[in-house]
Amino acid sequence: MAKPSTKQGLIDYCLRKLGAPVLEINVDDDQVDDLVDDTIQYYNERHYNGIERMFLKYKITQDDIDRGTASGTTGVGIVTTTGTSTNISGYGTTTTNFYENSNFLAVPDHVIGVNKIFKFDSSSISGGMFSIKYQLFLNDLYNFTSINLLQYAMTKTYLEDIDHLLTTEKQIRFNQRQDRLYLDIDWGAQQVGDFMVIDCFRALDPDTFTQVYNDPFVKLYLTALIKRQWGQKKSKLNGTEMLGGITLKGPELFSTAIAEQQKLEEQIRLNYEEPAHMQQG
Repeated sequence: MAKPSTKQGLIDYCLRKLGAPVLEINVDDDQVDDLVDDTIQYYNERHYNGIERMFLKYKITQDDIDRGTASGTTGVGIVTTTGTSTNISGYGTTTTNFYENSNFLAVPDHVIGVNKIFKFDSSSISGGMFSIKYQLFLNDLYNFTSINLLQYAMTKTYLEDIDHLLTTEKQIRFNQRQDRLYLDIDWGAQQVGDFMVIDCFRALDPDTFTQVYNDPFVKLYLTALIKRQWGQKKSKLNGTEMLGGITLKGPELFSTAIAEQQKLEEQIRLNYEEPAHMQQG
């Protein structure tokens, strides 16, 4: 049984599915390479097996704090965007400046979605030796026979509600096409050397995780794309009679490939796509 584990192995498999080497598949090698890249990109962004959940740690630097605490119209971290309009009601040229604090972290391009960042500041409820949580364990849980566990569970739930109100989740903004993670936090309260944990999803690299090349969807989808490219090329020669009386029917091949591609895309939306819960582009 064919189990492609390389890019070329996947290409050879798909060409055989289309009839090669018995039939000549008239698609350029560069075009096939482009179609492989399109297939892997679509697989990474739409199929739950094309990504992995990661917890990336980032160490805060002084440059991050300087950019985040910058204010005014000049200085480190301040970005100026200028808009210019001419001939507005006879007043000539009008220039408007907008100032933005570039408090973002550059994210690796293989990260395709960010869920959240974990709390990295201590609260009176859950952090430190003098927190309520620590005191509960220290003073009340030394003897389980003297404690009503239901009461303890209710107390914990109540404390978590207080913690949620007093120490809210950090607001973030992320767009996959920018590779930037914006953190709407008080940068002046952060310390150099502290770590933050980013809950995110990253795309699988097929050259590292070679089973991607053997995924059933990847093989079927790439075959449909090559077939579409082949049919599109043959459509330009539609009706041409070849040796032996064979007549090219490019549009029929092209429309069949389009139908197969659409069916696969519908299948991935219904069965394999992650729900829209990530902050992604």
